[in-house]
Parts: sequence; C-alpha cells; structure tokens
Amino acid sequence: MMRTFRVAEREGTTLVHDPATGLTHRPSRGLPTGRLALDAREIGHWPVVHPSACDGSTPVSVCWSPVVRCNLHCPHCLDDKNIAELGSADRHRIARLVGETDILGVDISGGEPLLLADLVGLADELTSAGCVVSVTTNGWHLRRRAAELADHVDALKVSLDGPTALIHDAWRGKGSFNRAIDGIKEAVTVGLTVQIHSVLMASNRTLAQDLVRLAQRLGANGVTFLQMLPIGEAVRLGGEEMLSDSEARAIVDGLEVPGDLSVRLRTRDGAGGFTVIRADGQVWRNNRPAERIETLRALRTSADLALTGPDGSA
Repeated sequence: MMRTFRVAEREGTTLVHDPATGLTHRPSRGLPTGRLALDAREIGHWPVVHPSACDGSTPVSVCWSPVVRCNLHCPHCLDDKNIAELGSADRHRIARLVGETDILGVDISGGEPLLLADLVGLADELTSAGCVVSVTTNGWHLRRRAAELADHVDALKVSLDGPTALIHDAWRGKGSFNRAIDGIKEAVTVGLTVQIHSVLMASNRTLAQDLVRLAQRLGANGVTFLQMLPIGEAVRLGGEEMLSDSEARAIVDGLEVPGDLSVRLRTRDGAGGFTVIRADGQVWRNNRPAERIETLRALRTSADLALTGPDGSA
C-alpha cells in the first residue's frame, strides 16, 4: 500500500516519519529525502526510533492543537480548556514557523480541528514546507469535510473508544459513534488514510479485539491504542481507568491482527518527551514517562521549538 511519508537526514541519520501511526523509522535501504510515496508494508518492518533517540535540535514531530473549541466533552481529554485560542493570522504564523524547522511530521489536533475554517490552508502551509500532516478528529464533522481534506492531509486519526455506539457514546456523547463511523467510511471512499485511535482503559480493555475487527471492516489503515495520560481532564479518571504499560502491552500483544492492518500501542513511556503546540501559542513538552508537563514557553520564533533552551535547559 503506497502512502506519503517524510524522509529526512538528521545529523547524518536517515529517518522516515509515518503520519498515520506517528512512528519514526530507520530505513533498511537508501532513500532520497522529501515527501515520498512509499510502501507502508515495507516501512512497517523497519526499526522504530523513539523520538528521544532522533538526532537533531528540534522534535522529529509535534502535535499542534490550534483550536480549543470542541463539540464534545470527553472526560479523558488531554486539552486544557482554559487557555485562549489564537486567531487565523497567528495560526498561519505558527504553521510557517514549524515549516522553517527540520520537523518531519505535524499532527493537527484540538479541541476539534474540523471546526477550523482554515484547516486546509494550515495543512497546505505545512506540506508545502515538506512536513507530512495528519489530523486527529472525533469524526463528528468528518463526513462533510472528508472530500475537502483529501488532497491536503496525509492521514486522519479518528477517535473511537469502543466498537459499538453503546460503549463509545457513553464516553463521547449520544450520536458520536455513528457520526464517526459515517465519517470514516466517507474518508476511505475519497482515498484518505485513516488510523483509528482508541484510549485503552479498564472499562474497554476486553473490547480491543472487536475494535480491530471493526477497523478492518471499515477499511482503515490501522489502530493505535493509546495509554491514558494523566494530563488535562484525564487527571480525574486516572485512578479508576488507567492501566499500567505492562497491562496494556499484554492486551495488545494478545490481539489477532489481520495482515492488512497495523496495530500499535502508544505507552506512557512512548509518549514521553513529546512536544505539543497549544492553541495559545505556548509550547509544552511531556516528561518521560508522560505523566506531567516538563517545559512551557511561548512560540515566537522557530528557535522556540528547539529541544533545549538557550541555557541548555529542556
């Protein structure tokens, strides 16, 4: 299956970033650099490099949440709802700053990014600079916007917290499951790569296999199971819903995975050191494992995206 990846040389090492899975790989053969159409099956066999092990002065990838607004109110949301949201001019300024660095991949998240009228323009700003771009969405507005996004983003990540409306809607609200499923179907129809994201919790741990089967039926690229992070709204749920990384790994390792589907687990350790650009233009970085925020500073120039500050601090 041919998809778009970003290939770059950083400190003499070739890296390949996958916008669907969010993983960065070290290739087993020589490749030219740039945004390239490559066989996803081949790349899936290449070694994965943790973000902290990717050489370079800036993160290999970032999550950018340019919008606080959301039509859903999920109790396990990572976003800080109390911050101010910058306007369109500042959003485009940030996109240009990211494009000036050697960051390979950007995931546009939120809030709900499909509420942004200028989403396509922001994606174009980033892809024209050479980044690969994914969009993480709850799927509510995906059906009506899928065709618009098709030639502008490299992957969609759609949140599903269970394989049925009964389970998913209990977390995200009535009607959200059917809206997400309709959006995924439309996205696949117009040729978008879809990765299903599912927060793995104590209450849905026994449903992981059913979610994998659903992903295959929908024609998704794969499933990423996410360990709950005790950040934002999710702090309130930690004690009752949070699994250990070893518990989550045992669940995912025990799944039967069809050959045409990629399934991965993002552990809290794996999310450590990740960089997020918030809707107010502040940059923050998880510690490792990702259980608190380590760095917070204003994004005014591309230098503010550096992994260390002028004094050498994180």
